[in-house]
Formats: sequence, structure tokens, C-alpha cells
Amino acid sequence: MTGRPAAAAPQPLLIACALRIERTALRSTSYRGGRERGAPERYEVLRTGMGPRAAERAVGRKLAEPELHGAAVLATGFCAGLLPGMSPGDLIVAEETRDPRGTVACAGTALLAEALARAVPGRTVHLGALTGSDHVVRGQERAQLRAGGAIGVDMESAATLWTATRGSAEHGADRPVAAVRVIVDAPEHELVRIGTVRGGISAFRVLRAVLPAFYEWHRSLLLPRR
Repeated sequence: MTGRPAAAAPQPLLIACALRIERTALRSTSYRGGRERGAPERYEVLRTGMGPRAAERAVGRKLAEPELHGAAVLATGFCAGLLPGMSPGDLIVAEETRDPRGTVACAGTALLAEALARAVPGRTVHLGALTGSDHVVRGQERAQLRAGGAIGVDMESAATLWTATRGSAEHGADRPVAAVRVIVDAPEHELVRIGTVRGGISAFRVLRAVLPAFYEWHRSLLLPRR
């Protein structure tokens, strides 16, 4: 008896963040356990630890697991905004991530920005280049990054996406990747100033609300390309 060919398994989703507080804000369960409403059939939120090297190691190990073979990867968490006028709780959707090794282009950025605007109404969503650093960037160094065209900086997104797109010959270069960061620190709202706690709480609340937008981005990857 000949039946129809089995449908391909849906692409898994790996959401990577660095810190425990970011993982707490995302409030997600592992794809090995129960699923939240709208969540992909197979997904996981991974806490990598802080810094590019930690992100590389953790993401590389995770993507080597058979359950996440061919997974789409989305890096998220908090970041520093580089543009005047940015505020804690604003979001950055990376059109590309940069680090000394090169640039990684992100997929579905326009749709992701629209989904975030619906998920967190009233928050500004910025699109542009997100640059990576191996340390906390302050003062003149921020100005230099801004002059180079970046709109935000964090320590893990570029390393996460670089590792994801170069992780295997079969699923590396064609793997869909994205990065979404919530601004906790901006030119007029630096972490060393009074109001940091309030800004941090604002960013935490925004990060708690973004998962539906991530799921929508992931579903869009399954649609036929035109």
C-alpha cells in the first residue's frame, strides 16, 4: 500500500538569551515540556551566560543536539541603545549583526518589527545594525559605534548568530536567524544615572511581552517564499 509522503517536521526554534533575569522575563517552557499558546511544536529558550565566548559555546552545543537539527535561531535580551532619543523599553530589531569576524544578515525583519509593535503597543521599534562587543561599552566608544552605523550594542547577539549560521555545512548558512533586543541603557538614560532601576523594570516588562511576536516570526518562515 502506497500512502502520501510524510510531511517534513516543522522547523524547531531556539531562542537564546544571556542572563537569568532575561530567561525569567521570557517565561517560557522548554520544547521538551509543555507548550505555551501559539508556541512552535519544538522550541527552547537557552540561557547562554554572558559574553560572546559563552554564547558561542552554548549555542554551538545546543544546535548539535538532534532535536534542534536545522532550528531557526533568535537572539534576545537587553542591550544598550546608541541613538539620541532612545528610551528604556524601546526595541531593536537587527537587520544585521556585526562583530570583528563579519556581518550576519537577519531574516524577516519587517514582519518581526510589525509583530513586536502589536505585541507591545506604544513602544518604539528601531530597525538597524546591532553590533557585538566583549565588554560593556561606554562614552566615546559608543559614539564611535554609532558613527559606524550601529544603533545598538550587546555582547551576545552577534556571536549567537555567527555561530548559528556557520554551525554546520547542511544547516548553517541557510539557517533563518534574527535578533531582538530591549533597550535598558540609552544615551540620555545611562545605567550609572538615577532612574536606572525604573528603566530596567520597563525593559523587563517589555521582554515579558515579546514571545508572541517571536512565534509569529517563526511561523512566517514556514510560508512559501514569493
